[in-house]
Amino acid sequence: MGQTARKAAVATLVVLGIVVVALALWKLKIVIALVFLAFIVAAAMRPGVDRLAAWRVPRPAGVLIHYVGIAAALALLLWLVVPRAVDQVGQALGGVPTSQQELSRQAKHSTGIKHQILTGVQKRLKKLPSAGGVVHGAVAVGLKAFEIIVGILFVFASAAYWIFERERAIGLVLSLAPRKHRRVIRDTWILIDLKLGAFVRGQLFLIALVATALSLAFWAIGLPFWLLVGVFAGLVEVIPVIGPIAAGAIAIAVGLTVSWHVALFAGIAVLVVRLLEDYVVIPRVMGHVTGLSPMLVLVGVTAIGLLFGGFYVLLATPLLATLVTLLDVIVRDKDPAEEDVPTLLFAKES
Repeated sequence: MGQTARKAAVATLVVLGIVVVALALWKLKIVIALVFLAFIVAAAMRPGVDRLAAWRVPRPAGVLIHYVGIAAALALLLWLVVPRAVDQVGQALGGVPTSQQELSRQAKHSTGIKHQILTGVQKRLKKLPSAGGVVHGAVAVGLKAFEIIVGILFVFASAAYWIFERERAIGLVLSLAPRKHRRVIRDTWILIDLKLGAFVRGQLFLIALVATALSLAFWAIGLPFWLLVGVFAGLVEVIPVIGPIAAGAIAIAVGLTVSWHVALFAGIAVLVVRLLEDYVVIPRVMGHVTGLSPMLVLVGVTAIGLLFGGFYVLLATPLLATLVTLLDVIVRDKDPAEEDVPTLLFAKES
């Protein structure tokens, strides 16, 4: 009887411990996600930092060069896109109203998408909160913006530290593992790092390619907001399967505000670019870097989005690729050293 009670007590403590750990991980899920994102950023930068180190550039300076390059690319994108996007919106609206009376007059005499936009703005203005509500909303928006900035700084700082600390972490893990498994553990770790880095660099290349190609195509067929729609189509490349479908739907919907011909041409442009991407660009640039089937990606992205929210969709494919790699090594007994990984821009790590 006493032995049964002890077993029951131990089982209860184990179950309670699992529940407590699960709840703690759930509460810390945003921190875990940011750390994982930092690992992905570090994996994308590591080959470049190693290449610069081979040219006698110190690793801290190499990381700083990458961050300056990212900031410069973002500033260039904003300089190229934002003014032209504002001009497109202004031209489409035919002048932005500066008072509620002017807004009402323009909404009454406008048609098409301009009428819908102005009418929507007018309805929103009528529902504006009081001064106290505006202040409260402004404070909430400011806090959310501050949280986002802190999150971005945390990711880039963690990525920099991980570039310097990865080998030490691998050494610590290997020292705790049985000797016969150390080579496989190290090779698996390196394989996952290579996959994540190649995936991120490939995604950035595809975003730039799709945004440029579709913006030019939309401009050629006379699609309204061609730059905004083209950039949007490039950005949603980060969302597997669903992103391209959303881009095509938006392009066709905007085209219908002009004519069915423009909508048809916009849909054809998205389809052609997508086919070229699937059958020409991706096989040559990324290959099967993640080792995931489209069905698994679609189900995984949808499930992660429903469980955790929209932000976690960005991490869905890298997370699935990591889990599939671990299953291949642990369950299917694959040798990670024999796996071939696409190496966009950089040679394979030894």
